[in-house]
Amino acid sequence: MPTSKEPVNPKRREVATPNPKPKTPNQKILHTTHQKILIITAPSGAGKTSITRYLMNQLPVLEFSVSAATRQPRNSEKDGVDYYFIDVEEFKQKIQQKEFAEWEMVYEGKYYGTLKSELKRIWSLQKVPVLDIDVKGAIHVQKQYPENTLSIFIEPPSIDELKARLLGRGTENEESLQARINKASYEISFKDQFDKVILNDNLDNACERATELVREFLIS
Repeated sequence: MPTSKEPVNPKRREVATPNPKPKTPNQKILHTTHQKILIITAPSGAGKTSITRYLMNQLPVLEFSVSAATRQPRNSEKDGVDYYFIDVEEFKQKIQQKEFAEWEMVYEGKYYGTLKSELKRIWSLQKVPVLDIDVKGAIHVQKQYPENTLSIFIEPPSIDELKARLLGRGTENEESLQARINKASYEISFKDQFDKVILNDNLDNACERATELVREFLIS
């Protein structure tokens, strides 16, 4: 028995589904930032703070992770903005309660650390925390969060150049300068434990290289 054919409606046309627009780099970043961590570490005077500021200006998805510290505020520093300023006893209590992702007594009686609550605060904003921390703390965070972390070590051109930079700050006496130089030499020996090493012999080039590495990490 022959089957009847549906009459053709001349007004009926297939509607083409538009191809989705390709995501821009920033849109790609927003979709791949879940609980990632960016670590910038270096000896004092190597330029990590300058590079961190540059990265945050270039990539709005980054959010500075405010560290806890037991020292007193300097000049115009504000609690909760530059550091969470707490006393030694409270800091030790938080250590006992395992509230830190990392912590260290950087100098005698001076504790610094990254609170787990700070990382959660930044993740809740759909952003990526940037940890500007010392070498030992950076190694510890890497071990705790191995899957979604990019660690970058900023290397000075030489110890002599590092010494010149520290002297240029005008904040060190002979004893404190030597302590920082000794600490820097020790920290540089750990550079191969980090994901990437950037030689900061030219700040503009170092900033551009850091931006390239971080963009790749954020969209991966």
